[in-house]
Amino acid sequence: MRIYPAVDIKGGKAVRLSQGMADRETAYYDDPSVPAKLWAKAGAEWIHVVDLDGAFKGKPCNCLAVATIAATGIKVELGGGLRTEDDVSRAIDSGVSRVVIGTKAVYDTSFVKKLVAKFGGKIAVGIDAKNGKVAVRGWVDTSETPAVTLARTVADLGVGTIIYTDISRDGMLTGPNYEAQREMLNTVTCNIIASGGVGSIGDIEKFAKLAKEFPNLDGVIVGKALYEGKLNLSEAFAAIAK
Repeated sequence: MRIYPAVDIKGGKAVRLSQGMADRETAYYDDPSVPAKLWAKAGAEWIHVVDLDGAFKGKPCNCLAVATIAATGIKVELGGGLRTEDDVSRAIDSGVSRVVIGTKAVYDTSFVKKLVAKFGGKIAVGIDAKNGKVAVRGWVDTSETPAVTLARTVADLGVGTIIYTDISRDGMLTGPNYEAQREMLNTVTCNIIASGGVGSIGDIEKFAKLAKEFPNLDGVIVGKALYEGKLNLSEAFAAIAK
């Protein structure tokens, strides 16, 4: 199981939102490559990057900041506003290792199928859920599509990785929704990256146990807990190595 430290970018800065709300923002670093370098030094192989401006506006907005992070040599998983093939191609050309398709996957599965055919494992789908339904457009709106239904659909299209986020827990440090994550792990056989609510080493340990039960639990995204000093990344890596 991997740990994916998160770097969310808004206005060119590294920030964290609470429950994805744009008006509940805390800025941590003016240069998003700074935390990326810190997490890499602590042993992270991947960084989960979200272009928040891109997610809200529907097109990439922080390309320079993303390229700067990728230039550090760490593997970048990028989501936020990637809704055309050209956007995806440019992101990959800039050094991004995996692109996360969110809103577009809900409304255009043929788009996902086309991307998988062209880019293979470099394409992941982000499923962000609110009360079991998929949230879209930077979590501003909620669709009528059940999260598990979308998961089955994209898995059948050949998507190898799904990032599953429980919005109600994101940025709250209140603990993950293990029941929802377990349901998703039971629904599909492709890799799942869990996100939302990780706030302590105990949460990491619970996911490590879950990974022994579900080999398709690829990893866990950790954000605010790192920035607030609630979780030490080196200790987290030690916990999953047990």
